[in-house]
Amino acid sequence: MILITGSTGLIGSSTAEFFLNKNYKVIGIDNDLRSYFFGKNASNKWKEKRLKKNSLYRHYKIDIRDEKKIQKLFKKFKQRIQAIIHTAAQPSHDWAAKEPLTDFHVNATGTLNLLENFRKYCPDASFVFTSTNKVYGDTPNFLPLIEKKKRFELSRNHEFYKDGINESMSIDYTTHSIFGASKASADLLVQEYGRYFNLKTVCFRGGCLTGENHSGAQLHGFLSFLIKSIINKKKYYIFGYKGKQVRDNIHSFDVANAFYHFIKKPQIGGKVYNLGGGRDNSCSILEAIEQIEDISGQKSSYEIQKKNRIGDHLWWITDNKSFKRDYPKWRIKINLKSSLKSMINQEINRK
Repeated sequence: MILITGSTGLIGSSTAEFFLNKNYKVIGIDNDLRSYFFGKNASNKWKEKRLKKNSLYRHYKIDIRDEKKIQKLFKKFKQRIQAIIHTAAQPSHDWAAKEPLTDFHVNATGTLNLLENFRKYCPDASFVFTSTNKVYGDTPNFLPLIEKKKRFELSRNHEFYKDGINESMSIDYTTHSIFGASKASADLLVQEYGRYFNLKTVCFRGGCLTGENHSGAQLHGFLSFLIKSIINKKKYYIFGYKGKQVRDNIHSFDVANAFYHFIKKPQIGGKVYNLGGGRDNSCSILEAIEQIEDISGQKSSYEIQKKNRIGDHLWWITDNKSFKRDYPKWRIKINLKSSLKSMINQEINRK
C-alpha cells in the first residue's frame, strides 16, 4: 500500500496512477488547497473524481497540518503502508509572499507532521519527498551565464556544471524566496529523519515538473498555463529576464517512475537527488512559446514585464547523474516535444 499526499496534484495524481497501474493499493490525501491558492480554475477536483473510479484507490480529504487526523490515518494503516510519497505543498513563489505563515505551515510543519507519524507507526516504510530546486535559491544566477538570442546559457569556459547542476551546489548565502525557504526547511527535516533516526528517506529536488495532469495557473505551472493561454488566445505575462530564463522540463510520469525505483530499492540515511529533464529537455520561455506555436498552429500573445520574480532562476538545467548512478535502470521516457504535444491535444479537446 502506498500513501500519497497531494494525491490530486500534478505529481501526486501521476504517481497514484503509476502505482494503481501496477496494482498497488493507494491511499490519497488531498483537500484541494490548490483552489484556495490559485482559484477555482486551478482546482484538482477533476482528478479526484477520476482516481476514485479505481477500486484500489481510497481518498481522504485531510489537511496535512491536522495532527489528529493524520495520526488517526497512520494508526489505521500502519501495518500496510509500504511507502509515503509526500507531494502536497504550497508551490508558488509569489503566493508564499502573500501568506508566509500559511506557506510555512503547509510546506514545513505539514512535512514534520507526516515524518513524525511515519517514524512512530511505519518506520520500515520509505518516505519520498518532492522537494524543489528552489532550495538552492538564486545561487545558479551567479554562474557565468551568457545571453543568447532566445536564452541564457552557461559559458563554455565553465566545465563544472556543463551537464547541469548537481547536489554539490550550496543552499546557503542565497535568496530563496519565502517558498524556497519553507521547502528547504522541509527538505532538511526529511534528510534529518533519515540520518538521525536511520530511516529510509529521500528528497527529490525537482526542476520544472510538467505533464497533462497539471492544472496550471499564472502563479504556478509554467508550461501548462502557457499552453492554456495560447490555445485559448489569452495574453501570457512573462516575469522578467526578457523571457530567456531556462528551465529543464521533466514529465510527471518520469518523476513517478523515479519514486518507484527508489521504493523498490530504498536507502537509509536521508538521500538527496536533483531530478529534472536535463539539457535535452530544456528550453527558455521564448523557445517554449515557439515550440507550442509550431505544434499547435496557433499564434501567441505575450508581454514581457521588466520585474522578475525574487529569487527566480535565470538558468536551471539538472544533472541527473547521481540518481542514475544509484538507479541505473531509470531513464527519461517522455521528452519535451512529446509532453508538449500531449498537453496541447488535451487542452484543445477541453475546448
